[in-house]
Amino acid sequence: MAQSQSAYFLSDAVDATRRHTIAVIVDNEPGVLARIAGMFSGRGYNIESLTVSETEHERHTSRITIVTTGTEKIIEQIKTQLDRLVPVHRVVDLTVQGEALERELCLLKVRGKGDARVEALRLAGAFGARTLDATLNSFVFELTGTTEEVERFIRLMGVVGLVEVSRTGIAAMSRGPEGMQEAALPDGAQGR
Repeated sequence: MAQSQSAYFLSDAVDATRRHTIAVIVDNEPGVLARIAGMFSGRGYNIESLTVSETEHERHTSRITIVTTGTEKIIEQIKTQLDRLVPVHRVVDLTVQGEALERELCLLKVRGKGDARVEALRLAGAFGARTLDATLNSFVFELTGTTEEVERFIRLMGVVGLVEVSRTGIAAMSRGPEGMQEAALPDGAQGR
């Protein structure tokens, strides 16, 4: 029996949204980050994580790592729009390239005495967190790991006496010998 063309009978199939980690090589100049953030906000795309740092001092280039979520079509639009921005030299979707190495740095302040203090130290040890500061009433721990590990550590410390959290966002790199920066600017190139 043929299905009606009425909207009531159309398939509920919707493109699945997926989390993507996108690395972007840009000129290290004022306003670049604002242009990229403006491109995202102007089109209604969300940035879940954003990290930026100069990676090639001699070439004055920075690497921006953006984590966003969208359908395949939306992710392609994001990459195309990023690639069109003038200070952008290269856009790479690390998610498409395979399993990327992703890490995040987190600082946590935990307050507690007695058993809570002992439990905070035990949990920090189990996660491999470093103690950066210790007083009679509090600790500041540093943890580097995947986003999932960091979130699990934060949840557990919430039970013990979490006071404050500071996170860097994701830094990511593809596996293997190829470097993203090598293809971004050939020797002697001035950029766009």
